Amino acid sequence: MFLFELLLLPIIIFIILSILILPFQFAFHSIINIITVPAQFIKIASNKKLRINHALEHSTINVLEKKYGYRGLAGYAKENGFVIRGKVHPTHLENAAIIGLDKLNQGYNELAIHKRCGTSMLAANFTSAVIFILLLWQTGMFSIFNIFVAILLSQFVGPTTGKILQKFITTSTDVSYIDITGIDYNANNIVGILGFNFKTAPNEFFVRTHRINEIEIMT
Repeated sequence: MFLFELLLLPIIIFIILSILILPFQFAFHSIINIITVPAQFIKIASNKKLRINHALEHSTINVLEKKYGYRGLAGYAKENGFVIRGKVHPTHLENAAIIGLDKLNQGYNELAIHKRCGTSMLAANFTSAVIFILLLWQTGMFSIFNIFVAILLSQFVGPTTGKILQKFITTSTDVSYIDITGIDYNANNIVGILGFNFKTAPNEFFVRTHRINEIEIMT
């Protein structure tokens, strides 16, 4: 019995210290989020190529999910296209990208919004950080309760805020002069396990986009 208590003591001490340190750690991360998250939004908002490709990424994933039934896909935008991660048939992906582009051109702007976008997570993190700092300023207490309230409120506010930010800041549906030029991926995706190499289906694709100049359209 004594040996069990002796072994249990370090665990109890660790848990108590973790609980005591957690509010300070959360405060530190909150300050970091308040500083860095707006900078990330500004970076995207000031780059129209990223915003356009971000919208195309979302529209492509939305089409893949609704038309082909894919789930668990992710992606991110680059200036010359966007990346899709997940087990997707290349033909389905190319078709979805073209359909997504056509739909945006037809005015289906809701396709540029996706509920699992990282923007929503950033919005939730930023919201929880602001709420926690405000509670800290009002109460003057580093407490678990303040963390709980901040996280709880951010879960309600974050998704809605994320959609608003996607619509007005991180995406652009001005795709009238955009063309899908192709898809790049590694057809021979090799995974090594315990010294053995296995060929697997590709799970990362780069969809190339190109802005059509008015001269190209006229010719």
